[in-house]
Amino acid sequence: MEVPAINLKAILLIHWLLTIWGCMLWLPPSYTWGNFTMLAMGVWAMAQRDSVDAILMFLLGMTVTIVTDIVHFGLFYPAKARITHTGRFSIGMAILSLILKPLSCFFVYQMYRERGGDYNIHFAFPTVTRNRDAYQSIEQQDPPGSSAKPFVQSEDQHPSVRSY
Repeated sequence: MEVPAINLKAILLIHWLLTIWGCMLWLPPSYTWGNFTMLAMGVWAMAQRDSVDAILMFLLGMTVTIVTDIVHFGLFYPAKARITHTGRFSIGMAILSLILKPLSCFFVYQMYRERGGDYNIHFAFPTVTRNRDAYQSIEQQDPPGSSAKPFVQSEDQHPSVRSY
């Protein structure tokens, strides 16, 4: 099954709008700075279409903001307080942004692979392979026209002075 192509502009627009709505009332400035910094890296990735570094930084920024958003919600969610309608809307949009970020990370990772990025993480221990196709055997026979002693002169040749 082929992954549908999602435009980076659409991802940025959705997260920008949800971040603005999420920052309206209850979240601290660190949430705002973190998410808008991540979106700035996305603008950089959009401006430099061939840059693997830009899209990788956007992907890493988005994964870091997933963790920081969870921390912010855990610390600053209003417990047992009367929340206004604007507060509920702001909380809902911030949570919706957090829910959509893993899906956005998946699409941004696909863009990273399309741009030529290859970031494979292997947790296996290094192993020794026994592939010896590239090596030439020592026991291989020389072709019939070659001499076994290339530096020994034949009897009819006289030693000469070499010029270097």
